[in-house]
Amino acid sequence: MTTQTLLGGFGRNFLGHAPDWYKKTIIGFLLINPLLLLISPTLAGWCLILEFIFTLAMALRCYPLQPGGLLAIEAIVLGLTDTNHVLQEIEHTLDVILLLMFMVAGIYFMKNMLLFVFTKVLMKVRSKLLLSFLFSFLAAFLSAFLDALTVTAVLIAVSVGFYSVYHKVASGKSFDSEHDHSQDDSIHVDNREELEQFRSFLRSLMMHGAVGTALGGVCTTVGEPQNILISNRLGWDFIEFFMQMAPVTMPVLFFGLITCVLLEKFKVFGYGAELPERVRGILSDFDKNQSGKRTNNEVAALIVQAIVALLLVIGLAMHWATPGIIGLMVIILCTAFNGIIEEHQIGKAFEEALPFTALLVVFFAIVAVIKDQHLFEPVINAVLALDERIQPGVFFMANGVLSAISDNVFVATVYIDSVTAQFEAGAFDREHFNLLAVAINAGTNLPSVATPNGQAAFLFLLTSALAPLIRLSYGRMVYMALPYTVVLTIVGFLGVYFY
Repeated sequence: MTTQTLLGGFGRNFLGHAPDWYKKTIIGFLLINPLLLLISPTLAGWCLILEFIFTLAMALRCYPLQPGGLLAIEAIVLGLTDTNHVLQEIEHTLDVILLLMFMVAGIYFMKNMLLFVFTKVLMKVRSKLLLSFLFSFLAAFLSAFLDALTVTAVLIAVSVGFYSVYHKVASGKSFDSEHDHSQDDSIHVDNREELEQFRSFLRSLMMHGAVGTALGGVCTTVGEPQNILISNRLGWDFIEFFMQMAPVTMPVLFFGLITCVLLEKFKVFGYGAELPERVRGILSDFDKNQSGKRTNNEVAALIVQAIVALLLVIGLAMHWATPGIIGLMVIILCTAFNGIIEEHQIGKAFEEALPFTALLVVFFAIVAVIKDQHLFEPVINAVLALDERIQPGVFFMANGVLSAISDNVFVATVYIDSVTAQFEAGAFDREHFNLLAVAINAGTNLPSVATPNGQAAFLFLLTSALAPLIRLSYGRMVYMALPYTVVLTIVGFLGVYFY
């Protein structure tokens, strides 16, 4: 009896509260991979990729770091790659890791200023259509300078702030009361319908904003993690990257914003919910309450955060340093001039980004397997065997499909490294290399909005504390992203084809 209880404890502890069928599936993967290796390393490698993609797709059931990490460890143990190669992949992508570690944490220390700005926007703009347009446009603009993941973190922080304020008041408490806004038991029955409408309102704003991060993120070196990889391989700086991508990205931005307006106007695909007037009143009262009791110290802190935000934009545009180092500068300036000097205060800023950073390192372990087993070479060679005129379009679609079902950082890393190797081997000239890089960047950034696992920012949103609060599930994200997916894919493909 004791043995059974102990074994049951091991079983319950493995992957925590993930469903039993999921746990059994992961165990099945781990058991079958050594057998597949005996048949063929190539077969084992491809199955490993599909298994890893499965863990990404099931992110709501279990964060992919644990099951994906187990698969990566097994791949190393089985000899599909080795730790030295994994380390090389990490070294090649250190800029991306630094970006995730420090830039997202830096934004944490500017969240009061950002909440202040977004609250003012929400209070001043009463038209939902105009508000949605502004959220999408601002997200796109900010993503071009901060990176999509960072901007998504900002939007999440702002939305959680709005939601918690309303939930607290709707539960009969004051603005300064302690309150658990994840539980609806305290909400009076008369407020339930209003709460659902507010959730729908926030869902639509978050999806417009999340897609906006993709619209802006594709434009610059810092917009998405893979953009840094591509710019490093091509030797493009911030301005050159923007100019090379502009023939594709500017039409995509235009039609993406038009799509935002049409979705709100016709109230389709889950969009169009208005902000309930009572909720607006509560948020307005909260804004007045905060403004009325804001001390000179707090005003000074907001000014410091605004100045640091300006320095951040200038630093990225002028390429003062790699984005991660600029993010560290933001942390230092915001904390030093706002009196945040205790270790535990600083540590909170890293809680959001570090799990995803760890997951990215696991990505690179899978990338190392792909390279060591030459899994993508037949695909790359088949595309390069086509007429040069249609290669960019094929690359765009191939990257788009793979990015939509797996992850755009993962796909872009594999493809840009493979194409770079072909270029260095003399397979094509520099001009064609530039065009293929544009196609890869656009392909991994645009069609990937189709699913949460396709975009790092979307996955970040899906696994955030906000998603369950506003009832934003995996399926609902796919449904709400569908019109954007169609428009961005078509316009992006035409932009690449006629480049």
